[in-house]
Amino acid sequence: MPTQPFEPASLNPKPVMPLWKAWWLAARPKTLPAAIAPVIAGTAVAIHEHGFFLPAAVAALVTALLLQIAANFANDAIDFKKGADTAERAGPTRVTAGGILSADAVLKATGVVLALAAVSGLSLVWRAGWPFLLLGLAAIVCAVAYTGGPFPISYLGLGELFVFLFFGLLAVAGTAYVQTLELTWLAVAISIPIGALAIGILIVNNLRDIPTDTATGKRTIAVRIGARNTQYEYGLMLAIAMATPFVLFLIGWLSWSWMLTVFAWPVFYRLWQEITTKTGPALNPSLGNTGKALLLYSVLLSAALVISR
Repeated sequence: MPTQPFEPASLNPKPVMPLWKAWWLAARPKTLPAAIAPVIAGTAVAIHEHGFFLPAAVAALVTALLLQIAANFANDAIDFKKGADTAERAGPTRVTAGGILSADAVLKATGVVLALAAVSGLSLVWRAGWPFLLLGLAAIVCAVAYTGGPFPISYLGLGELFVFLFFGLLAVAGTAYVQTLELTWLAVAISIPIGALAIGILIVNNLRDIPTDTATGKRTIAVRIGARNTQYEYGLMLAIAMATPFVLFLIGWLSWSWMLTVFAWPVFYRLWQEITTKTGPALNPSLGNTGKALLLYSVLLSAALVISR
């Protein structure tokens, strides 16, 4: 009696989900607080310095979100093409590796989103001048170069530096500048704890992925220093976030309102417990929780800034 030919693909059917959900998954919503929090904090700096300008704040938020989503799209497709996202990966499903969307479609979407970011960013260039054109171009290039190009940032262990520069210093100080048209030491100082917690999101991701990143040659800081030291690195980021408001109080830039940020400390403690007791896929919730903690902290720190004006 004839038998049906063996079809390996039938053992791994292509996942089916609504198209909007597939693109939402590709956008990685758990990482988006890293784009929102700096804009909140930078706007609070502008309010503190009596220079709040709503249109610029909105444009900064839209541009930041678009750049973050574009970077996530590019990371998804390029990591798949390089073989970094395999079946052994401990993180959430990636749309290209999971067969939900094609790598070419995701790369095309990356270009579209970057173009939209460029359009929204032009209003910031018009207001703040040509230096923001250069910063915008650098942000667009780095959104792809994070995992792509001949010298991918994440593969070289430069992810933490990239995150601090673009989600801390440039995002916070840049948001404040496009409103006040002044670069102040307060804006730079506020970027430090925001950037530190944004780095925390990356640290959770890299801590979880140490085994697969090691196997595929992705030399993140976590791969280089090991799991235990990566946990300490995460703890250092939390400590920076906790200490900075008090230092700003001592300097005189914040009033008693700095104590509002203390309400984030219990959240930080729970995150520390998660990071030091869990491994692999069990760390997936910690990534989203770190993003939520960053958003909470940015709101509390911003409230302190507004009260201190």
